[in-house]
Amino acid sequence: MAQITAALVKQLREMTDSPIMECKKALVATDGDINAAVDELRKMGVAKAVKRAGRVTNEGTIAAYVSDDGKTGALLELSCETDFVGTNPKFTGFAASLAKVVADNDPADLDALKKCSMGTGTVDSELTEMIHVIGENMKIMRFQRIVSSGALSSYIHLGGKLADIVSFEFGDPATAQNEDFKAFAHDVAMQVAAANPVAARREDVPSDVLEHERSIYAAQAKESGKPEFVQEKMVEGRVNKYYKENVLTEQIFIKDSNTTISELAKKTSKAVGDDIKIVNFSRFAFGENA
Repeated sequence: MAQITAALVKQLREMTDSPIMECKKALVATDGDINAAVDELRKMGVAKAVKRAGRVTNEGTIAAYVSDDGKTGALLELSCETDFVGTNPKFTGFAASLAKVVADNDPADLDALKKCSMGTGTVDSELTEMIHVIGENMKIMRFQRIVSSGALSSYIHLGGKLADIVSFEFGDPATAQNEDFKAFAHDVAMQVAAANPVAARREDVPSDVLEHERSIYAAQAKESGKPEFVQEKMVEGRVNKYYKENVLTEQIFIKDSNTTISELAKKTSKAVGDDIKIVNFSRFAFGENA
């Protein structure tokens, strides 16, 4: 039997861009015949899948997962080549399974995620198999794991092109199962998807974003030619307006123009008999980081 050297494995990997272990298996199966090994990889579906890796992936989906206890969740963006596949239940189901892997394993980065166990192998091997089965290139674009001491609520919009997860806190653990709370949490998650807030609370608005807005408002006020103390009031007025339009708890509820999200939270807290707080949220829109 021919000796399978590291150099030979490297050569086959460079020829096919296939995983190292698959290259080694193919060379062992073909007694070191590199051309036969290429065919072996094709038979295994590996080379065929990798060949698709150069194709552009402009379509796809955002998956949202929340654990049964409502305390751990994940968002994940998975891309593909066509909208037809992007809405295919097999593809979207696979994305949801990947999000669960993220929530369960807390991988540090994409390389770590690919090494996580999934199905009968790893995320990397399952992704390769899915590429082979569906016949399109796929890429895990990004992911985020979210944890909460209270409860999480997710919302998926636009057929999977947009999704978010909102974190809530409260005093009584039983509140997580209260139907009034569940309805409120769903509405808030829907608000995040529709209104695209910058932050959950005033204090959470990034300082650089706020300073940028202030500089614009200050320039606008200066153009008015009014006294400086008036200009300062104009700036503060516009900053407050910015908060009302861009901070989740201060936004007008999309289902009731007479109510803010903060007021809705107080109303729900009273109905539930617990102090419910919106802590933060994560929101993914497909392709926004492209």
